[in-house]
Formats: sequence, structure tokens, C-alpha cells
Amino acid sequence: MSKERIEVGVIGLGKFGLELALNLRKLGHNVVGVDTSEERVKAAKPYLAQVFQADGTDPQTLEQLSFQDFNYVVVSTGDSLEASVLVVLNLQEIGVNKIWVKAISVAHKKVLSRMGVDYVVFPEHFAAKQLAHKLSTPGMIEYLSMGNDILIKERQAADWAGKTLIDLDLTNNYQVQVIAIRKNGSEELNFVPKANEPLGENDVLIMIGARENLLKLPDN
Repeated sequence: MSKERIEVGVIGLGKFGLELALNLRKLGHNVVGVDTSEERVKAAKPYLAQVFQADGTDPQTLEQLSFQDFNYVVVSTGDSLEASVLVVLNLQEIGVNKIWVKAISVAHKKVLSRMGVDYVVFPEHFAAKQLAHKLSTPGMIEYLSMGNDILIKERQAADWAGKTLIDLDLTNNYQVQVIAIRKNGSEELNFVPKANEPLGENDVLIMIGARENLLKLPDN
């Protein structure tokens, strides 16, 4: 759980908005949800302490709900580009400091970026890119949107057994970094592993690096 509790407003409680709100609550943060749909509001009420059936395109409503005082406001208004842009304009007008928005298309993302939105997320685009990398890169765990196709990949020690991370020198030889090790097939991750500790045959190394460098690693 984060040490600092933040207050987040979520406008639009569809699949993405509600899932985000639920995860923020699990992390111990305060969430206020807003949606025009009575059905979506009812679905969210068992999980969110504060949820309102209201129109996010109405600046007075947002101000009355104190959205200007939140640390972040996330806009996830479904398939309506027009509604999304109008909500953002209203949030900017009442002085919201941090606005994050779910985009529904590349064009929508460009518009939001030009409006000065702090962060634009395009879930479908990201998920599709992650799946493409996962299919084409054996052992890949996660695709990170950090530029240059940065991936997290796992590899069993196998032929590296008995060697240490110092011996392997993966950073200089392949430009990848070992961030964790699962010892002897355990599910528990040992983060920041000791560089001078010999690897076991069944140890699994979790590595981060550019896709092209990870693919240069010898197969186990």
C-alpha cells in the first residue's frame, strides 16, 4: 500500500473506469466515481464509498463535487470523443491540476495531448502491442511503455548454473539487467539479487532490457 493516500475522481464507470477505481481503493486511496448511467452507479456503489449519478460535462456539477480539490481526475467516458473533450475543458476551467484521460483512438490521443492533458492512456493500443511482443518473444513477462521496446523477460539459469552474475556480466555483454531471481523454481521473487552468489540450475532470472538485446541472450 502506498504511504501517501491520494484523492482521485473518476468520471465514467465503464469497464476501464470502474476497474481503475476498484484497484485504487484496494491500494488504500480515496475515490469518487461519477457516471450518467444509473445502472453503472448501482454497480459501483458496493465498492466505492462515494459514487454519484451526474453529468461530467456540466462544470457546476464537477465543482459542487469538489473535483478541483482532488490530486488526480481520470476521464473515461466510453466511446464519446466529444464528451471526453468537453469534460477535460470543464476540469481545466475549474482548476483541476492533474488530468488523466482514456483515449479511444489515435486522433483522440492527439487532441488530448494538444489540450495539455497530463497523461493519455490508450488501453486497446497498449494491450495489443503487449500481446504482439508476448507472442513473438518467448519468456516475456511484461512490455513496458518506456520507448525502445523495453521488456521484462525470464530465463531459467540452466547452463549458467554455478556461475554468478559477476561471471555472466550481462550488463556489459548484452546490455540487460537482472532485477530479480526466483530461487530453485520458487514463486517468491528475490529482488536485487547478490551478484556474487552462484546460480542454481533451476533458478529463474528476471531481466529487463531492450527487446533486441534480450533476444541476443543464448537459449537455455
